[in-house]
Amino acid sequence: MSTGLLSLLAIVPILTVLFFLVLLRWPAKKAMPVAFLVTVGIAYFAWGVPVNQIAGASMEGVATALEVLFIVFGAILLLNTLKESGAIHTIRQGFMDISPDRRIQVIIICWLFGAFIEGASGWGTPAAIIAPLLVAIGFPAMGAVMTALIIQSAPVSYGAVGTPILIGVESGLGGSAAVEQVAASLGMTIDQYVRMIGGEVAIFNGIIGLLMPLFMVTMLTFFFGPNRSMKEGLAVWKFALFAGVSFAVPFALVANLLGPEFPAMFGGLIGLAIVVPAAKKGFLVPKKTWDFAPSSSWDPAWTGTLNVEPKRNLAPMAPLKAWMPYIVVAVLLVLTRLQTLPFGTWLESVVIEVENIFGSAITIESTPLFLPGFILLVVSVLSFLFYKMAGEAYMNAWKESGRTILAASPALMFAVPMVQVFINSDINSTGFESMPLVLAETASSAAGEHWPAVAPVIGALGAFVAGSNTISNMMFSLFQFGTAQNVGITPSTTVALQAAGGAAGNMICVHNVVAASAAAGLVGREGELIRKLLIPTVYYLIFAGGLGYIFIHGFGMNIGVAMVGLIVGLYLFAVYHGQQQLKAEQQLPRSA
Repeated sequence: MSTGLLSLLAIVPILTVLFFLVLLRWPAKKAMPVAFLVTVGIAYFAWGVPVNQIAGASMEGVATALEVLFIVFGAILLLNTLKESGAIHTIRQGFMDISPDRRIQVIIICWLFGAFIEGASGWGTPAAIIAPLLVAIGFPAMGAVMTALIIQSAPVSYGAVGTPILIGVESGLGGSAAVEQVAASLGMTIDQYVRMIGGEVAIFNGIIGLLMPLFMVTMLTFFFGPNRSMKEGLAVWKFALFAGVSFAVPFALVANLLGPEFPAMFGGLIGLAIVVPAAKKGFLVPKKTWDFAPSSSWDPAWTGTLNVEPKRNLAPMAPLKAWMPYIVVAVLLVLTRLQTLPFGTWLESVVIEVENIFGSAITIESTPLFLPGFILLVVSVLSFLFYKMAGEAYMNAWKESGRTILAASPALMFAVPMVQVFINSDINSTGFESMPLVLAETASSAAGEHWPAVAPVIGALGAFVAGSNTISNMMFSLFQFGTAQNVGITPSTTVALQAAGGAAGNMICVHNVVAASAAAGLVGREGELIRKLLIPTVYYLIFAGGLGYIFIHGFGMNIGVAMVGLIVGLYLFAVYHGQQQLKAEQQLPRSA
């Protein structure tokens, strides 16, 4: 079979997802079973993957889907616990006290608090926690999910205390003599080489992340504002850029000075420490407050089934007491992820393992107590005791959370197995590489020396299909390294572009979208969300590709300069145009 035909067949599963989910706007619970069957058919008939391998990969996908559902359930249960206790009313008021402007709120909650949660936990936990929290403080469910998923970008490369770098990249490059030789020529061990790559990733993600808060607020005002206006989002460009810098500078410094474990956590915490006091004082905050229209006028497609209206008959609560469950979650996530402490090891010692599923080489392994869902569940129970809740109220929280999870289960139970069959297609009777590697090798042959502009797209492809920056880095890091050597460019920078692209792909990966939607009670609108999220994803990949090209080939009349120039030019034009429109509007009453 020719390489071209093989590549066309390999991309069919991805095109199937895009066709049914994005173009035809099918809900994920209908689109993903079709995509699963198409992937199985191609794996069996074109790749010659044995039935037991397909079955084993599918069961591994089911196990992963159950882990994701466990995390989402824990996040929703904790939120519903806070609702039933009355704490959510205090949390809502607390954000209003920082600033009543929804644009400011979303930057603080998503970009900064979300980055900290990502650094501590990973696993899509930030979106699962933040999306329902935004709904609780008055955001439309679809707007909440969209903005919560945008945060699944720059900080993701350092999620779960650096797992995508320390496990993803290091596992992907480990055991290669070529990598060891390059590292040795630089006077480094493999671990030091990987940490150097992690520093480069932070520089790329930090530069690109400078504009992500503005993307967040502009998309929020354009898609969900009463005037559907971009200029209302662009009006907050100074504060958004300030928040971007407040995160990106410590983020990049920590990655290069301390290593990949803490950039997202420290970037988020330091950013919060700088931005929250500034927002309270009105620093760079527009004088005109922006808010959503009354919920009665919202498009029905924006709203979900999650009801987090606080109980009105409960006594007021101190802010610290209301926030205590989330503080405890953050502390426990950090304590259990630090390798220097024994807590994570204790939790990981409880292992559920099934080897050689259906006689294949695939082994299912899960550490349920180490999953963020377990910590969220424990904190929910502690909150029940801490708030001295009535048993009936706490049971209501469990019932509502259960109903939400049941609605999301069908989509995930097909989405993740489809991904595993796609990835595990390397065990076959034809001798072909796995489907994702076939696609990557075809792309590298076409790009040649221009590979730096394309490398992030491969990372994004891996994250889109696998739902994980870590797995994307495992799959493609060595491929990226080898391609860089073949075309004569810097291997470490190319692998860094792989990881940066993987961060971008997390915004649109199906199971992250399904999980975040489920957490906000928004099921069936996944395709619409992916269409919206393609906007920041494309921005991220163009900017990353352009920066990588410049890092490797330098400044001059080249593709990289054109790509970066396009992004910067559009940003400056948008901000200038938005400011001019706002000035014109402000002058209208005076001339009337």
